[in-house]
Amino acid sequence: MDRFFPGALGTIVTIHGTHYAKHWGFGTFFEAKVARELAEFADRQAVNDLILIARDEQGAAASLVLDLNDPDSGKRGAHLRWFIVSDRCRGTGLGRKLLAQAVAHAEHHANGRVWLTTFAGLDQARHLYESFGFKLVSEAEGAAWGTVVTEQEFRR
Repeated sequence: MDRFFPGALGTIVTIHGTHYAKHWGFGTFFEAKVARELAEFADRQAVNDLILIARDEQGAAASLVLDLNDPDSGKRGAHLRWFIVSDRCRGTGLGRKLLAQAVAHAEHHANGRVWLTTFAGLDQARHLYESFGFKLVSEAEGAAWGTVVTEQEFRR
């Protein structure tokens, strides 16, 4: 696992784009949103931000970014972003390992406060978040993902 390596941004966008197109029917809007926001983060990343990218013999297997300097975070703490595990690595414990590292980092740098946005229906992810102390604080229908879903915010 490491910080951004050459091609990492494109790889993270690809994992998100292909996964959410296949499983949720998300299209170009979503992929462009991921690319835009990830590029913005990459331009302003700070040394205290956490960037985890797991790789295996097939390439990027998972990603997670803990953005400690998101200007939209306010009192919510660190922003957990771009957390995804490739289909081939689901169920291996890789996601739990990455989230454990992120929570430990947040304990040290953000008094343990972390927030994330997601949407209803990602039951395995929700179970994982809740096992680390995240609580659902809001949900409403919205189209921030490019299609109408029940958007959710979790906080720890």
